[in-house]
Amino acid sequence: MTENSYSMAAQGPMVWEKVPKRNPNFTGRNDLLTALRKSINTVTAVVAQPQALQGLGGVGKTQLAIEYAWQYRAHYEFVWWISADQPVLVPSALAAMGPALGLPPATGVEQATQAVLRTLESGTPYRSWLVIFDNAEEPEYIKDFIPRGPGHVLITSRNSRWSDHEPTIQVDVFERQESVDFLRKRLKGTVGEAEADRVADKLGDLPLALEQAGALLARTLMPVEEYLGLLDEQTSRLLSLEKAPMYPQSMTAAWQLSVSQLEDRVPEAVEVLRCCAFFGPEPIPRDVFRRGNRSVGPRLAPILSDPILLSSAVSNLERYALVKVEPNTRTLQVHRLNQALLRDETPEKERGEFRHEVHLLLAGSAPSNPDDTSKWSSFEELAAHLRPSGLIDCVDPGVRKFALDLVRYMYVRGSYTQAQALLDEYIEKWTEKSGARHPNVLAARVHLGNVYRALALYDKAYDLDSVTWELMRESLRHDHADTIWATSSYAATLRGRGEFARAREVDQEAVEAYERLHGPDDILTLRSLNNLAVDHALTSDYDQARELLNEVYGKVTADDTMGSRFYVQVFSNLNRAVRLSGQFQAAANLGEDLHTYGGTHLGVDHPNTLLAAKDFAISMRRTGQVSEAVELMRDTHKRLQRLYGDKHGDTMAAALGLSNALRAAGEIEAARRLADEALRFYPEVFGDDHPFTHAVRIDLALLMRLGGDAAAARRLNEQALAGLTERVGRAHDYTVSCAINLQNDLAALGEPDRARRLGEENYRAIQTHFSPDHYLGVICAANLSVDLRETGATEEADRLHAETMKRVALLMPQDHPDTLAAASGLRIDTDFDPPPV
Repeated sequence: MTENSYSMAAQGPMVWEKVPKRNPNFTGRNDLLTALRKSINTVTAVVAQPQALQGLGGVGKTQLAIEYAWQYRAHYEFVWWISADQPVLVPSALAAMGPALGLPPATGVEQATQAVLRTLESGTPYRSWLVIFDNAEEPEYIKDFIPRGPGHVLITSRNSRWSDHEPTIQVDVFERQESVDFLRKRLKGTVGEAEADRVADKLGDLPLALEQAGALLARTLMPVEEYLGLLDEQTSRLLSLEKAPMYPQSMTAAWQLSVSQLEDRVPEAVEVLRCCAFFGPEPIPRDVFRRGNRSVGPRLAPILSDPILLSSAVSNLERYALVKVEPNTRTLQVHRLNQALLRDETPEKERGEFRHEVHLLLAGSAPSNPDDTSKWSSFEELAAHLRPSGLIDCVDPGVRKFALDLVRYMYVRGSYTQAQALLDEYIEKWTEKSGARHPNVLAARVHLGNVYRALALYDKAYDLDSVTWELMRESLRHDHADTIWATSSYAATLRGRGEFARAREVDQEAVEAYERLHGPDDILTLRSLNNLAVDHALTSDYDQARELLNEVYGKVTADDTMGSRFYVQVFSNLNRAVRLSGQFQAAANLGEDLHTYGGTHLGVDHPNTLLAAKDFAISMRRTGQVSEAVELMRDTHKRLQRLYGDKHGDTMAAALGLSNALRAAGEIEAARRLADEALRFYPEVFGDDHPFTHAVRIDLALLMRLGGDAAAARRLNEQALAGLTERVGRAHDYTVSCAINLQNDLAALGEPDRARRLGEENYRAIQTHFSPDHYLGVICAANLSVDLRETGATEEADRLHAETMKRVALLMPQDHPDTLAAASGLRIDTDFDPPPV
């Protein structure tokens, strides 16, 4: 990319996010900035090269990146800063760009991250972008998250191996004249060239040490001679300790001198500083000290409970350049070198005390409800300090609750791999400290089961949840809240594995337990009832599903605090049950209302709104509005692809829904291409023997027959029928639908007697769950009347046909394609639209 290509951004970036404030004392380094600008503009074809700044700690890599962003901001439309200290948090940081790039909201961080990378690389809506990865230590951990495209990427790191991956500029200490200029600017010309030269020489020209020296001299008005003498004393003491030189002696001496001077003046500030050393190197929210002050022990309580004293402490720390304060984000940050020095010089016993104080602060400042989307930014800020603070090792009940709330937050926002990694660590460490049956360990196992299901790892979820459920029933009471929660989780795992009947039994147990514990109107009871209704629908008991969902729906609409997301979920399940009961027009009316509500209250690209759109499109197709169904389903499929990618159950279901709509519109080849593509993923996502994997073959077999290959259709339907009969039973909706199409395959192949026998079997089977007036019952009767006629049973065929047409008239309008087919004595086919589980 050339300089001219950025002329459109001459007014500065339209998006400027998380870039730290500029250091007003920054000086010199013009040669590095020029070299960086030249290197970062190097173009390979149309893709600009990422650029790394590499050097030791304290040499000013981060400051150089900040200065570059500010100095060249007029050349960019979009600038975003990412703290890359902890690689597991980088995907979330990338995903956070989504709204600024105009992307739809995503429940999955992995999907959102990939969508952000694709959008940046496409150059739309921003071609001139800059993404900065600060403190990215291991190239292997983040190389897959570096966007390649028309924009620029800047990386800062202490790791020299970046030069093996990307063009790298080495950042060293200041040149002597840069050191002198920096000090004189920092001290507003109150020291001469010679004095500044002596200080720079003592500090080895290390930028971080010079910044702290300048802050101390400016704050105390200490003469340079006195400062240099004190610095010699500190250095001699350090050398006498014979410690390994982990940090530059100049840095350590300058730091200790600043701390000792501050301790004499404001000892409370040093206590706060030592506390900050046991957080992570990421920015620390100021509100942690305010919200968490009631949780800490006697060391910090007097300081944190006094807002004036705390404000004075932070202000002095900033003046001495020991912390960096960002007023806009209300955060403060301690350089990682300073943190390490503080921890090293703190006695072991006090280290444990400070570390525990930090754990209590983090837990005490956390929001109470990780499902509340308005609080997610607070959880994101706290998550950066979980591992560096050693919080996972803490046994305090409140701290462990926070740790579990944090993984719940990651789960509900879709950060599944991050949540899984943390939960694995929780379970290992907590089991070692507290035993495998400790309630915290069991709770972590339930959370991990949720994550496995979200990742479609249904077998792993089953292996884990089945054992966890039994352990909770043995270790806790059967009616304990956590045991009931584990019961619901186990039922969800069964549902994901396709064990619909067993899931219904377990969910029934959970509903009864929640009603006893919380009453019928509690949100937990209503969520459990909603799950039970889904089980009934998946076992073809649509009337019972409707009854339960009507009960839940009436209660959630009366209580807005339960949230639009749950309301739309319940409304969608109810709408689907109405459609599957055969009331297509009623479902279409409900679907239109729901789709409008979801778009208004959640947004048109919210996952729940898209599921509502998918169901509305299916209902429109069922009522004969084929062209409208194709249009809406195509748009919904495209949005789900953008949100999740192709290998996601909702995207796959929308692809099949679009295929079914295209088939209804007569576009057989296009429908077949979509079905082939979607069906490739079902065994991978759900497993070879899942009911959905068997049932989706109904759609492909139908397209085979319509494309002229009835024999292939028959073979595929016979395979699907056997699998469905084994998994869900012969009378299940999916099984009967498959058998109806197999009956039509046999007729197309000139085997009317076999078609009639199968048709009679279908007609008997359908009446297990459905009345003769149900849509499937009508199809069975209509097709059987054709087979009766073709096998010579004309009188019986006429009688059944006449009865069927009366029922058709009650179900569908006269111009509906299925009405016309039945009236003409033509066969009617069925299809399958996978529901969400």
